[in-house]
Amino acid sequence: MIENYHDESSYNFNVDRRILTSIFNRASYISAPMELYNSSLPTSFYLKSFFVSPPISSISLSNAFKPTKRFPSLTVSRKCHQFSHSPRKLSICARASAAPPATDFVKDPLPADLVVEESQEPNCRVRLSVEVPSIICDDCYKRVMNEFMKKAKVPGFRPGKKVPESILTSYIGKDNVRKAAVEAILKRTLPHAMSSIEARALKDSIRITTTFAEMEKTYSSLNTLKYDIIVDVAPEVKWVPEDGYKNLKIMVELDSEIDAKTAAERELKRRYKALSTMRIVTNRGLQIGDVAVLDISATTVEQDGSEVKDVPAAESKGFQFDTEDGDRVIPGFLNSIIGIQAGETKSFPLVFPDSWKQEDLRGLPCQFTVDCKELFYRELPEMNDAIADKLLSGCTTIEQVNESLLERCIELEQTAKDQATDNAILDQLRKMVQVEIPQTLFEEQGRQLYGARLLQIQGNMKLNEEQIATLSSPKAVREYLENQRENIENIIKQNLAVGDIFKRENLQVSTDEIVKEVENSVAEFRKHKQEYDEESIQEQVQEVLEGAKVLEWLREQSDIQYVTA
Repeated sequence: MIENYHDESSYNFNVDRRILTSIFNRASYISAPMELYNSSLPTSFYLKSFFVSPPISSISLSNAFKPTKRFPSLTVSRKCHQFSHSPRKLSICARASAAPPATDFVKDPLPADLVVEESQEPNCRVRLSVEVPSIICDDCYKRVMNEFMKKAKVPGFRPGKKVPESILTSYIGKDNVRKAAVEAILKRTLPHAMSSIEARALKDSIRITTTFAEMEKTYSSLNTLKYDIIVDVAPEVKWVPEDGYKNLKIMVELDSEIDAKTAAERELKRRYKALSTMRIVTNRGLQIGDVAVLDISATTVEQDGSEVKDVPAAESKGFQFDTEDGDRVIPGFLNSIIGIQAGETKSFPLVFPDSWKQEDLRGLPCQFTVDCKELFYRELPEMNDAIADKLLSGCTTIEQVNESLLERCIELEQTAKDQATDNAILDQLRKMVQVEIPQTLFEEQGRQLYGARLLQIQGNMKLNEEQIATLSSPKAVREYLENQRENIENIIKQNLAVGDIFKRENLQVSTDEIVKEVENSVAEFRKHKQEYDEESIQEQVQEVLEGAKVLEWLREQSDIQYVTA
């Protein structure tokens, strides 16, 4: 693409939630030690009473394996667009550093204490080595046998009647009884084993690393159970300098295009041109003001004479080029094609400037080939009050059109300025914090970003089942996480910084604010007849409002200066 600007699309709220659920559920498999679905024996199990599981290589307690309904993160949005351009969005998760309870298990009293050794591991990870004494194992075994006795239909015995243990064991099978006992011990002891770190443990990060076969062997031979747990814990945010966020000095660079007066003039011109009639150019070449339909290709220009390569990112077929937008294309392109006629081809060298938005094209010398397919000129109506309503509905004079457009652009200019300020503050915060990022937090943030990206793609173009399957595969998600690692980690640092400030400064969000935003979000889902989980919405709304509260506080505390690029 030879244009140096992005048409950033907003999320389409009217996206099929079944597709979204599919995307997030598939994407969440990446945190698993093995694939969830396999033609062979299962590789994970839930700690449900008396559920018999075959041997496994690792036990994952992550809720990512459960078929849940997920939603894209709600966002603090500051719309920054120029009428036809889509809004950019700023998303802040203010409570990213908070650690909700990692398990939903109820603590069942134990007849004895567990032996738990805690050791620190890299990347905010804790290892718990748990030893369950025989008195607890015996008690769990008795419960398992009592449950089997209530439910098993042993030949010769009426349901619910006492069955001799040896007969019951023979009927159920020794291996199955042992597996059920081990699972019962795990389910009962795990909440107690987690007691020392449950306030810090990150949700969905608990993983038992001891193989099931090893646990069975220990239980069978020693009548005790030993297992190791790996848990990601909430990272500690360190500020450099300490409390440096309290006196930020921020330099905000504003794009000259957001100037309200300039934007209003540009928008009026765009609307005026939309009222024109396009006429085919004959007997002359391209002039300023014309519109050309072009096929553009480009190859690299190598100084050493080596083989040239195509540059797909600089190619375009049927590109409708408005010569009045010459400042939006690569410098020198417009001048190189002035005078070209329909059916003519021109070739010329150009170099992408170092300021080009597509990083892979910066400084790249290319040989462009342009085929002019068609040329048009505009036949414009006279600019007077007669076309005012066509320029902007409800206006009767050109003066009203100008005033209304300027008023809108002033509002958009302020929104853009606020967003640029927030972005600059967040970038400064990111540079001031030192923090280890747990893998669980990295993957969760990455899945949210990837899901939002797929939502945007789905909103812009309808994907078929095969495309959805490819884009939401574990491989595609892993590749995205690796390619976007630096960006994801920067976002997490911003989130953690914001969450830490919210707690340090004892900031508050009113219940009325939360209720109002939840009602608005629910109404949006209902409007488009989409499924939603109100508890999830409320949690995300609170995170967003807390983030907004932090930014508001920081803007008041900071020394902010603005410069125009």
